[in-house]
Formats: sequence, C-alpha cells, structure tokens
Amino acid sequence: MSVDHQTGEAKFLEARILVPFLVTALIWGSTWIAIKYQLGNVPPSWSVTWRFTGAAIGMFAFAAFKRLPLVPDRRGLMVAAVMGCSVFSLNFQFVYRSEQYVTSGLVAVLFALLLVPNTVLSRVFLGQRITRGFLLGTAIALAGIGLLMLHEYRLALAQNSAMGAKVLIGGVMVMVALLFASVGNVVQASPAARGQPVPTLLAWAMLIGAVVDAVIAWIISGPPRFDWTLSYAGGVAYLAIVGSVVTFPMYNGLLRALGPGRAAYNGVLVPVVAMLISTAFEGYRWSLLAGSGATLAMIGLVVALRARNPSR
Repeated sequence: MSVDHQTGEAKFLEARILVPFLVTALIWGSTWIAIKYQLGNVPPSWSVTWRFTGAAIGMFAFAAFKRLPLVPDRRGLMVAAVMGCSVFSLNFQFVYRSEQYVTSGLVAVLFALLLVPNTVLSRVFLGQRITRGFLLGTAIALAGIGLLMLHEYRLALAQNSAMGAKVLIGGVMVMVALLFASVGNVVQASPAARGQPVPTLLAWAMLIGAVVDAVIAWIISGPPRFDWTLSYAGGVAYLAIVGSVVTFPMYNGLLRALGPGRAAYNGVLVPVVAMLISTAFEGYRWSLLAGSGATLAMIGLVVALRARNPSR
C-alpha cells in the first residue's frame, strides 16, 4: 500500500484505507484465538520465535517477488532493529505470556487501549495534533472498551473464582506489551521509515525480532522446542503467513497514512471481531454489558475517524 502524502492526512473512508483497515481487523480478530492454542507443550517464547522466523522468511520471499532490494540502507537497518526489538520481540513476548493468565478475549480488549499511547507518542515525536472530534470519539470508544473489560473480567471470575490475581498479572503484561507496540508503531510512521520499501523493512524487522526472541527463549526456557501436531504447526503457519506477512504491510501503510493514533483504532474493532468469531465457533454468549461495550466502541471509532484530519 503506497502512501504519497504526509503522515496522518489520509481520509478514513478512502477505499485504499478502509479496505486494509477492515482486512487487518478481521485477520487479527482471529489470531487471538489462534495464539491461545500455541500455549501448552511449547514455551511461549519459542512459539513467538517460530512465528516470526516463518514471517521473516515469507516477507523476504515477498520482497524478492516484488523485486525490491533485500537489504535496506544503514538508516533502514536502524529502524528495522528498533521495530524488531519492540514490535516483533518484546511486544509479543508479553502478549503470549499474558494469555497464560487471562482469556484471549480480555487480552484482545486490553490491547484496544493501544490508541492511547499511540496518540500520545505520535503527538510528542511526530507533532500530530489531537482534534476535539478525535478526543470525543476516543472518550466514547474507551467507555465501550471499559464495559468490554468488565464483561470479560466477570466472565473470567465466573469460570474460576481464583482468577482475580491472575487477571492483574496478565493485565500488567498486556500494558507492558502495549508500550513496546506503540514505540514500534510510531517508529514505523516516522520519516526515517517512510523512505524504506515496506516489505524489505518488515523482513529485516521480523528477522531481528526472531533472533532476539530466540535468545530470550533459550535463556528462559532452554533449547528449542516444537510441537509437530497439526493444530500447533498449522497455528504457527497461520500466524506467520496470514497473521503477519499479509497483515503487517497493510498496517504499516495505515500507520503512514492515518498516523499511529488513528491507525490504532484498528485495535478497537479487533476484539469485537474476536467475540463474533468466538460466537460462531466457541459458543460465546453475548450479554447486555458486552453488547453495550461493543456498540460504544464502534460509535467511538466512527466519530474519531470521521473527525477532521489532524494537521501539523
């Protein structure tokens, strides 16, 4: 997805913005459930390593197919290193571990809060202004996210009365993951990243992230481990190719076109998609609280993204 204008100036309802926005939300809405099935015989750190090893291979293949340079310049390598360590390593290290303590639904809802640090950091480092319309939409969306969080918390407690402490631990892990993800998002929207071919930049970021993941995994969990069952190996392939190679280039385009704050509204739609998928395949039952939260989140999304574009 090419971006020919300044970061943050694109209109949300343009097809080249709306289509990748919806596609990434639909795919990432399914990955939260897929991640849950990666936890078991294989330590979380190794599961993250295998995902981004496969994603790096896929992204390099895509860059070669597009006949793009396979090695970025020095500036591009520095950007890729920051992205790799923040987004494709530390972010996912905490995300995968958080699902050992809380449900995938609650993790998805908590991750929707990414719009807050993204907005703040893009204001500080990219100079993007925050409009009143965006603030109003964000307030509405956060109210909806709050109701979804309360619903998921009650659901977790109903399943296990001892979940209280675990929810706190898992929640802290997600908050830490959010900060690393936000740093990577802002870097991807920076002028230093905008001059680099997206597939090449992402390929190197994923490769660097996979190397860092492997080091962390070996230190924490010992030698490499893999589960050759269809459910695990298929899950790794799905997360690597569909959940990473297909989606991250589109999301990178959204970051450049919409700016990190507005692009993060993708995460507001993701938990709603995850809940709909769970309804279809896991028998998830909606409540008035969940329905109200999802409705408010969607209203906030529309209000914020239809607000006047932020300018410098």
